[in-house]
Amino acid sequence: MIYDPTKANPLSGNPLKTRDDLAKAVIDLFRPLLPYFSEGGARVRLSATGAIFDRAAADLEGFARPLWGIVPLAAGGRHFPHWNLYRRGLANGTNPAHPEYWGDLADRNQRLVELAAVGFALALVPEHIWEPLSDGEKRTVAAYLLAARELEFIDNNWKFFRILIDLGLQRVGVAFDMAKTAAYLDELEAFDIGEGWYRDGPVRRVDHYIPFAMHFYGLIYTLLARGDEARKNRFRNRAEIFARDIRHWFGPDGAALAFGRSQTYRFAAGGFWGALAFAGVEALPWAEIKGYYMRHIRWWSAMPIADRDGVLSIGYGYPNLLMSESYNSPGSPYWALKFFLPLALPQDHPFWTAEEAQQPDFPKPVALKSAGMVAMHTPGNVVVLSSGQQHDKMRGANEKYSKFVYSTRYAFNIEADDRNFSAASFDGMLGLSDDGVHFRMRETMEEALIAGDRLYSRWRPWNDVNIETWLLPANPWHIRIHRIATPRSLSTIEGGFAIERADFNADRSEQAEGRAVWYGQTDVSAIVDLSLHPRTGHAMSPIPNTNLIHAKTLLPQLRGEIGPGTTLLVTAVLALPVQENWVQALENPPAGPDLDELERYFREKGVPVPAFALQQ
Repeated sequence: MIYDPTKANPLSGNPLKTRDDLAKAVIDLFRPLLPYFSEGGARVRLSATGAIFDRAAADLEGFARPLWGIVPLAAGGRHFPHWNLYRRGLANGTNPAHPEYWGDLADRNQRLVELAAVGFALALVPEHIWEPLSDGEKRTVAAYLLAARELEFIDNNWKFFRILIDLGLQRVGVAFDMAKTAAYLDELEAFDIGEGWYRDGPVRRVDHYIPFAMHFYGLIYTLLARGDEARKNRFRNRAEIFARDIRHWFGPDGAALAFGRSQTYRFAAGGFWGALAFAGVEALPWAEIKGYYMRHIRWWSAMPIADRDGVLSIGYGYPNLLMSESYNSPGSPYWALKFFLPLALPQDHPFWTAEEAQQPDFPKPVALKSAGMVAMHTPGNVVVLSSGQQHDKMRGANEKYSKFVYSTRYAFNIEADDRNFSAASFDGMLGLSDDGVHFRMRETMEEALIAGDRLYSRWRPWNDVNIETWLLPANPWHIRIHRIATPRSLSTIEGGFAIERADFNADRSEQAEGRAVWYGQTDVSAIVDLSLHPRTGHAMSPIPNTNLIHAKTLLPQLRGEIGPGTTLLVTAVLALPVQENWVQALENPPAGPDLDELERYFREKGVPVPAFALQQ
């Protein structure tokens, strides 16, 4: 019998069309975890891989994160048969005298993150997780949560975790000083950068933490908090504005834009749409919101995202530690269950009664100014040009934040070996080497501009090499212009989009001077040189397990050498599903733009340097 990894996905075979289907999905996702609960119920250990925090905290993560789906399931009137297990685990995990104690709390500690799910449970379904506890168990749990809320939370979306703990304590009648709650709420609101967007902490970085953390928790607050109506209205209003932008991070097939860190949380990316429903914010017509929401979970249902026993793996489209973060433990992927928040709503809520609407047509590029991005809706895909984001020095940060282009259909590659220049992908990037072995790429920007639907950045791969990059939409193509000033010779590789590779050499390639094309079974990917001195086209197969969606991919590249001085590189890039009009699009690449006119355009716009791309 041949193993089919898609069948191990607990969502496989579920039509995922109705509220009942989603309720079944929560149970199906939870059931594979049962064998891994400890005897006392407090620890869930799913594999031998580790994270930067201790194993007790990781085991707490495995215990707590499923609550994000279980709690709304129960709040909506559905039966969850394992509340006894959760109550036992909660009482034992918070008890210092028990062998399964979760461990002492500390400032900026992972336990503070996971206790937010406990606070959420106390706030929404105390009849299941709190009221049946004995008086002694209640005192133990309350003492642990009270100790947690007194500690320092990291200065980013973590500050919402104190708010969620506090909502739970309030609901069950545990008294505490609200001053720290108000302080964190004020500090979280200070992350507002306009047009519905937040920054996630002191650096003006935007990624999926804005929808599935900042907005998600803020919308929960609007429904569960007492009073504070002015703040609640601000949270709702920001979410309403934000929805008009974030819909451009979702493709017509339901896939989310693969961009930034924490991709292993998978369908948590669709949690924003569910949070709008939970909070009663009709930011778009309910039918449109429901369409984004339901298409997203159906997209994931066809992906091999679980191990053989149905436990969600670390990875994205398949199990993959290469793209993970240092803080991803085996239980981390279960933040995906945040997706199921609207199960708390009754069956007759307008979100559930609405018929799904398709994504509207967006024939013109859409500027997402606060994110420093331009979105193009192409057949079967959304292509997002990016001026770059400020990021931490996490593994793969350059690839997660600093590529020129991201996509809902093709995702991106993580480089597997930074000492093998010729084997690197550089999809959506320009790679440079001065020794033919090691390489550099765009990391952080010294300057970044967005003017209309055009982007500009200035960056230095080495201190003495200055590169200016312009990005222009030319749907379904996009154009990249690089002006490189270097005191020495450099080797360059520039990549297009990575598409799925078939077995048995069933795909066809074309490589020539100034051009490379891969003709895959379902997609075609091309890169064309528009420079005065064309580079050599190269059709390569990247190292396996580097792409987020497909374990094996095909990638067209342009390769060339540049000498000392100033060199201008101009590139056109395209990827499309194989369909009737792809041949015509491929045979008609855009012409290279006039750089003088482009620079004049930016000067005339008089745009400021946005802080989203710069060190702060």
